[in-house]
Amino acid sequence: MTQQHRVVIAGCGAMSNTWVDYALARPNTEIVGLVDLYEPVAAALAARHGLTCPTFTDIRDAIRATDATIVFDVTIPASHYGISMAALQEGCHVFGEKPLAESFAECEDIVQTSRNTGRIQAVMQNRRFDPRIRAYRQLIEDGHIGRVGFAGADFFLGPHFGGFRDVMDSPLLLDMSIHTFDQARLIMGVNPVSVYCHEFNPPGSWYTGNAMAICIFEMSDGSIFNYRGSWCAEGSPTSWEASWRVTGEKGTAIWDGHDAIYAEVVAAEQREADGKLSFLQPHERIEGTRPVMEKTGHHGCLEDMFSALETGRLPETHCSDNQYSMAMVLASLESARTGQKVLIGDHLKLV
Repeated sequence: MTQQHRVVIAGCGAMSNTWVDYALARPNTEIVGLVDLYEPVAAALAARHGLTCPTFTDIRDAIRATDATIVFDVTIPASHYGISMAALQEGCHVFGEKPLAESFAECEDIVQTSRNTGRIQAVMQNRRFDPRIRAYRQLIEDGHIGRVGFAGADFFLGPHFGGFRDVMDSPLLLDMSIHTFDQARLIMGVNPVSVYCHEFNPPGSWYTGNAMAICIFEMSDGSIFNYRGSWCAEGSPTSWEASWRVTGEKGTAIWDGHDAIYAEVVAAEQREADGKLSFLQPHERIEGTRPVMEKTGHHGCLEDMFSALETGRLPETHCSDNQYSMAMVLASLESARTGQKVLIGDHLKLV
């Protein structure tokens, strides 16, 4: 028998529309309640989508009144811990926006509570669900470039958001880097061990806080991931997906963050007359092949969450996995603050 899902949505701002659209398109899913601290905001979301469900200002009241089975957490980051803990304790699964939480302790608490209650907590990492990054990862997984030693991601954009981001202490690291860090884990297939981060605010920045960062991560297989990012870089922007280079023992894989996805690997070895390898070896190019994905982005990630719930597996972005992406953010902030290399294992049990 098909599982029926009763969903309460917490946080009824602009981002919630994407989540509502997905839920309404699932035949076995019903939105049974809307929660927002400002109830008129919840009422406006209901009106916009033709929903007749009740509205609430408290997540526990909403769950108990509606017999909800899933909570969509689309609240502000500072509320994620409280919403997740309340929903898990009330017996609901939680599918939430990033970040998982705002501290190592909160992340650990959510992971443990998910285990103890047997309920799923999964985090929205929409950039994983893109055929381009899947094609890029496959190039590397297939062994074309051999064992990976280095991965680098450049993220240089100059968005003029206005509002809260302009006055945040660390707008790039806090609000954006989680996407690229999570992509690195997906592409490389490993977890972070340590990080050194230098964060600064370059000339011309319109942000109050540091809008540029350089991070060097040591990963669990001994490889290195280097992140160079800026949110105040005018001219020659990268993709929002970043620009990637991964080097291995036999070649290099490139993704420009747009449509160029390929590897260049050593072709048949060329040697000189004395038997020594030629100064520069010839290379052959291997193009990445994009998989067919029925749903991408937010809808692709939500599809994986629901599929996992219905088949008894853990979703790709389950909190027990996503905590390592969040650890990269939190450890980078600590390193930038202290000027020291931070061992992530001091905060998380590495697996």
